[in-house]
Amino acid sequence: MNIDSIKNGFVIDHIKAGKGMEIYRLLKLKKLSCPVAMIMNAQSFKMGKKDVIKIDSDINLNLDILGYVDPDITVNVIKDSVIVEKKKLELPEKMTDIIFCKNPRCISSTEQELSHVFTLADRGRRIYRCIYCDAEA
Repeated sequence: MNIDSIKNGFVIDHIKAGKGMEIYRLLKLKKLSCPVAMIMNAQSFKMGKKDVIKIDSDINLNLDILGYVDPDITVNVIKDSVIVEKKKLELPEKMTDIIFCKNPRCISSTEQELSHVFTLADRGRRIYRCIYCDAEA
């Protein structure tokens, strides 16, 4: 398999195997007009298997989405074909319009223009709660 190197963009690495498509969907990478490569079930010494996403464009990357899906992901920032920064992620304290409240009585479910906002309630168990109705995500 041959995938070109990236000149300017991102390599999203150390994604748990099978989570790559979820990240692809949540980041809306399908809408990009630049090259995007997804490598699934790649061999990894640390993880056994992992997914990797390469984006050959300097886009506005939502790190909160990545931190929510898997805080162990590493984001490599590429400039002029060289890694200039490695970003370590963590669970975001607050998320807006990333996950949606499933409570049918929640105001965010009935009022279409209202954002779905969740705050981190329990970091150890990775539990988020809706700020309007306190429902668990």
